[in-house]
Formats: sequence, structure tokens, C-alpha cells
Amino acid sequence: QVQLVESGGGLVQPGGSLRLSCAASGFAFNSYWMHWVRQAPGKGLEWVAIISHEGDTTNYSDAVKGRFTVSRDKAKNTLALQMNSLKPEDTAVYYCANWEDDYWGQGTQVNVSS
Repeated sequence: QVQLVESGGGLVQPGGSLRLSCAASGFAFNSYWMHWVRQAPGKGLEWVAIISHEGDTTNYSDAVKGRFTVSRDKAKNTLALQMNSLKPEDTAVYYCANWEDDYWGQGTQVNVSS
């Protein structure tokens, strides 16, 4: 059974940091490029970041470039998103996803507010 389970969301003040995690199981995690995608209240899905299956190639949306860092631990089958210098506009539900096979987690809520 395929599972992607995100964690680490919460409430943080502007300028603060959070680290999201995604635990993967039930598929060959180390064979796939993985994505982080977010959905702000009342808006559509917004792609955030991608990381290669080897973890040596990453890319980010302009909205988060320079503030967010995606990484993966191949031994633990986990994906992470380090989010620094958070802004209120980063408030969203964050999902990890394997787009090739359309596997998505349930999401974790991030709220950036003073």
C-alpha cells in the first residue's frame, strides 16, 4: 500500500522557520523524483520544489527560491522541506507527491501569522 505521510506543519511567526517531513512507503521511493506542492486557502495547487531521485538536483518556484530547501534521505525513505524566512503568503497545506504515479500525501498545514 502506497503511503506518503507529511508532518511538521504548524503555526509560525513571519520570519520564522519550519521543517516539513514526508515519510514514503509502498513504492520504490529512491527511483522517483519527488515534489512539494502547496495549496493556499481558496487557491489552486502551486508547485513548490522538486528533487531528483538521487537527491543531487533540485529546483524551486520563484516564490520560495532562496528560502526553502528540499532534501531526501534515501536510507530512511523520507523527503524534507526546510522553510526559512517564512512569509504570511506561505500559509498553505503542503503536500509531498510522486507525480509520475500520482501519489500524494494527505498534506500538512502551515500557518504563518503574527
